Amino acid sequence: MNNTQSLPWNNPRFRNWIALVRAEKAVVRELTRALAPLDLKIGQLDVMMNIYRHPGMSQQDVARRLLIGRSNITMLLPQLEAQGLIRREGDKKDKRVMRLFLTDDGEARLQEALKVYTKLIDRVMAQSTPAQCDAMGEQMRRIEEMLNEED
Repeated sequence: MNNTQSLPWNNPRFRNWIALVRAEKAVVRELTRALAPLDLKIGQLDVMMNIYRHPGMSQQDVARRLLIGRSNITMLLPQLEAQGLIRREGDKKDKRVMRLFLTDDGEARLQEALKVYTKLIDRVMAQSTPAQCDAMGEQMRRIEEMLNEED
């Protein structure tokens, strides 16, 4: 920026956006720390939550739902499989498709992780009234939709 351009520091949109990003980073840091005793990373938890909610979904469906590339999901799944948390089964109709399921151990670990995650969410969201939480969620959904429309 040259000296004739205004700097964004005093712009409320810029200032509030930076606050949002910093808050997200703080939540990620805290969740990462809280999941460590369960030997889980946030990305693994995201995968497990989706498989739990949609048993038998394909690897591609999980990647699409989590907005990550197939190469990333290909790295996460073997880790979860090696820990005995998920299992992959070939699709009966299309042998190229792998269907994903949680194991009993995976379901138990997910339940423990959800307790940790819910506790953190409750702690963080207690900073806002229910109406503020709803407004924040609606705003984030509008931002996501707007940016997804531009893709």
